[in-house]
Order: sequence, then C-alpha cells, then structure tokens
Amino acid sequence: MAILEVKAIEKSFDNTHVLKDINFSLEKGEVMAIIGSSGSGKTTLLRCLNFLERPDKGTIIVNNEVIFDAMDPSTQKESEVRKKRLHFGLVFQNFNLFPQYTVLKNVTLAAELLAKERSDYKQNKKVIIEEIQERGKTLLSQVGLSDKMNFYPHMISGGQQQRVAIARALALEPDILCFDEPTSALDPELTGEVLRVIKGLAERNTTMIIVTHEMDFARDVADRVIFMDDGVIVEQGSPQEVFANPKEERTKQFLARYNNA
Repeated sequence: MAILEVKAIEKSFDNTHVLKDINFSLEKGEVMAIIGSSGSGKTTLLRCLNFLERPDKGTIIVNNEVIFDAMDPSTQKESEVRKKRLHFGLVFQNFNLFPQYTVLKNVTLAAELLAKERSDYKQNKKVIIEEIQERGKTLLSQVGLSDKMNFYPHMISGGQQQRVAIARALALEPDILCFDEPTSALDPELTGEVLRVIKGLAERNTTMIIVTHEMDFARDVADRVIFMDDGVIVEQGSPQEVFANPKEERTKQFLARYNNA
C-alpha cells in the first residue's frame, strides 16, 4: 500500500508553468531518486510536498488521508500547514542550521517547541525534554556525530553540518524524508560522507525521496528513479530500466550528457 500518492499536481509562477500533471506513488520503505536538469521542477515538487509552495491543482495523499486537494479549501487551511509538514522531513541544499545553537540543540529544537503544546507538558516537562535530548543524541550517533553534539555549526565542516541537518529532519519522525540536492553545496571530498549516511538510512528501510545530481548514487541506492524535464515526469522505473534501458529520447539525451561529462 502506498504511503504517498501524488495526483495531477500542477504549479505555476506567474506565466511559468513549473509542474505539469505530476503523478506518482511511493511505498513505505521505498527510496525514490528524482533526476533531471536544473529548472526541470524537481525542487518545486519537494517544496509542494512540504507545503513551502501551494500547488495550483492536484491532490496529495499520505497514509490514505487527503492532506491537500486544490479543489477542497478545507484541506488548505494555514492553521493546518505545520501539522501537515510533519509528514515530510526536508533536508535542503544549504544546511540552514541556527548558528547560535549547539549541534544537539539544532537537532532537538523543533521537537522541544512542539512538546510545549502537549497537555501534559507542564507536569512532565523534565521527563519530556530528557526524552527529546536522548533521541537527539541517538540520531547524532546514527549520523556519526556523537563527539560533536556540543559544538556550534561554525566549528564543524560542511559535510558534518549536512549530517546535522539530516538528524534534525529525522528528529520529528516524518513519514517521508526528502532531500533536495543534499551534496550540491559540498566540496567533492565531503560529498561521500553525506551519501554514506543516506545509504545507511536506505538500508534501514527509511522512506525517502532524493532529488540528486549524483547519478551513480541514484543508480546504486534508489528503488525507483523518476526523470523530470520541463516540469513533467518523462520516465520512471527501476534504476536498471531508467539508466540501462531508457525508453524516452529525452531521458537518453540527459543520460548521454551525464555520461560524457
């Protein structure tokens, strides 16, 4: 059963039609890689899923619940957006860490703020915060940064900062973890450490959507690959189907450019 269904999503900015009739589904534990040239709509798609942008048309369904329907205003209430974002953890191209907070605080901050809305928060504040702190430490251990939890962002490398961002996204236990070109802001020597963390998450059956220009990584780690061009899904299938036996001419041309780069 699909954990995510995206149906007929469209998005325009002024007169530019950025997403055109986007349809796909995602199974629990599946890793989907989205590839394509710059400007093909990949980042806008992730932003629509995370409600940083509102689609003009279409439907988004998570765990059989319609969380967005462009034809139903009741699914578009601003007061509900934050709750809906909890379905999707998003790791940006740039790390977006708070420079005034430690690594651990960056990971736990959102969970601590949400905990204040619990009815039992005042009575159980100490226990709740301790639990959040322990989970933060566990996540930092998972991304190999236990020894950096009391450091500040400026004290660690770009690759380590991106790993903190991954731990932060995991802290709220999203249904789906989304990555928007997670290595694009990194020097080549730091890219591998981030990709290894993402590969480890895949091995633990974390449900993920990864927008990436790392073709070898997409081929080796993804269960399914989507190729986008000019706002449409041109082709999707297993890595073997898309990389070794592409059916569409646009896919072949894109991969030829990558292989000749």
